[in-house]
Amino acid sequence: MKKGGMILAEVMHKTKNLVSPGISLFEIDKFADDLITKNKAKPSFKMVKGYNWATCINLNEGIVHGLPDKTRVQRGDLISIDMGVYFEGYHTDMSFSWEIDTNNHEGFLTAGRVALDEAIKNAVVGNRVGDISLAIQKNIEGKGVGSCARNLTGHGVGKKLHEEPFLPCFLALDIKDTPLLRPNQALAIEIIYMQGSSRTVTETNGWTISTADGKISSLFEKTVLVGEGEAKDLTPYLWEVVNKP
Repeated sequence: MKKGGMILAEVMHKTKNLVSPGISLFEIDKFADDLITKNKAKPSFKMVKGYNWATCINLNEGIVHGLPDKTRVQRGDLISIDMGVYFEGYHTDMSFSWEIDTNNHEGFLTAGRVALDEAIKNAVVGNRVGDISLAIQKNIEGKGVGSCARNLTGHGVGKKLHEEPFLPCFLALDIKDTPLLRPNQALAIEIIYMQGSSRTVTETNGWTISTADGKISSLFEKTVLVGEGEAKDLTPYLWEVVNKP
């Protein structure tokens, strides 16, 4: 999974750098699809029955499962790109959100990245799924940023793209009643949150899920391995690594 994770991280890095005002969602998807294939890997999302794209791309109020189409990115859009890679028998999964050439929602987006960092810190042997969920909820709802998704979750990942356990973005049960984390268990931890209400609607295409109130949403995700004392990040945000002094 380590090699597949790095392929995915590199594709996400190059795809992010490609995006600018005027580019279409279809062009973004084709770019990512071609890069994955050139690395002798497969787009995980194309292996989902009925889904024909390498990515899910959402703008503004879109939360997840946005279909790449002829829509063109505009300055000020909040864009979320989600993609997965299947390599040597294993899937990895990641996503990232950012604004196009503006900083109108910098605090909102920063909160999601902090929540992901804190969630990953809790992906250690001896903890439970509920520890991850609580870390997410504390850093989003606990800080008044917005609402955590109630009907969308992170998940286990490996030989299948979506495996147990499911990783809610809020604590629904006592932590002791949630699944125990296992050494080297692969998790796709997702921070799915909205500026307004957690209520969602499914668009007429049957795939895209958006906020019911039309307010913005954001998505941050990495694939990690549960570790002894520290989780291993298999899909780092490479632009952050490159920019570190």
